Amino acid sequence: MSKGTKLIVVVRDPVTRAISDYTQTLSKKPDIPTFESLTFKNRTTGLIDTSWSAIQIGIYAKHLENWLLYFPIGQILFVSGERLISDPAGELGRVQDFLGLKRIITDKHFYFNKTKGFPCLKKAEGSSKPHCLGKTKGRTHPDIDQEVVQRLRDFYRPFNMKFYQMTGQDFGWD
Repeated sequence: MSKGTKLIVVVRDPVTRAISDYTQTLSKKPDIPTFESLTFKNRTTGLIDTSWSAIQIGIYAKHLENWLLYFPIGQILFVSGERLISDPAGELGRVQDFLGLKRIITDKHFYFNKTKGFPCLKKAEGSSKPHCLGKTKGRTHPDIDQEVVQRLRDFYRPFNMKFYQMTGQDFGWD
């Protein structure tokens, strides 16, 4: 691999990411156990099951430690999934800058699709119609017990703090 390889990593609140991953799996396998039961090794003690991939994926600091063995931090751009939704042109501006590209994607290229809950491109290159994320994106998440959500927030907090320190960015998850 080229020494100049750059990585672009989209991250989002790990609790939301876990619920989203579960929702995607649920859409394919409707008979899976509840999110709450998959989250814990032992619900009584509150021990989180870190072997579940939906939990593992959001421990960004752990993943970054591995990536830093191969890539300097300056060659990795962390894109906020939340800001990609709330300010797509701003986040894509950061991507264009990181890649050394002229900023050509701006606010005028997007509109917000209320049904999906995501921004869409007004008109895809070479097409006469707008382009939105596919039907697998923007699904309604199941209602999750708020106590479970809070337990996950508490679980991820130290990992998030370490990730913020490692990247020099505070993503505001909590």
